[in-house]
Amino acid sequence: MTRAVLALGSNLGDRYGRLRAAVRSLDDVLLVVSGVYETPPWGDPAQPDYLNAVALVADPGAAPADWLDRCRSLERAAGRVRDPDRPYGPRSLDVDVVAVWTDDDTPVFSDDPELVLPHPRARLRAFVLRPWIDIQPYGQLPGHGWLTDLLNHDPVAGDLLELRPRPDLPLESTQ
Repeated sequence: MTRAVLALGSNLGDRYGRLRAAVRSLDDVLLVVSGVYETPPWGDPAQPDYLNAVALVADPGAAPADWLDRCRSLERAAGRVRDPDRPYGPRSLDVDVVAVWTDDDTPVFSDDPELVLPHPRARLRAFVLRPWIDIQPYGQLPGHGWLTDLLNHDPVAGDLLELRPRPDLPLESTQ
């Protein structure tokens, strides 16, 4: 069995609807999902704000690459089109594998260009770390430490001030 943390974001079209659909598509593996946060775009400011959340998922038969396949499938279902000229550009849905653990809680590390684990920029993204704390208050990003410590240091601490909780937009499974 593997467990994984997945980061979800959308800033095009029905942002909330896309996040809800993604969470519902994860129902068979979903353990818990965070609250929703509205965040300014990261890396490419000429676009709408995002809605972001994090999900903790588990599957007895899933390998790390299976989580990546699942993320890409969710993106395709939401009409995601990748623009190689705008790697941080707008997205109908973005789903990233942030971290993966084996059934004995051993973190998975990978330098495969298709799936680097843990996600190489997760430690720098308040929009990943803050929602993750919603579901794992004592969580750690493998190789980087406690989520709370990462959030309290620059440059992440400055970005944290720009996140807006959206309790009016609940994400929940249908289980």
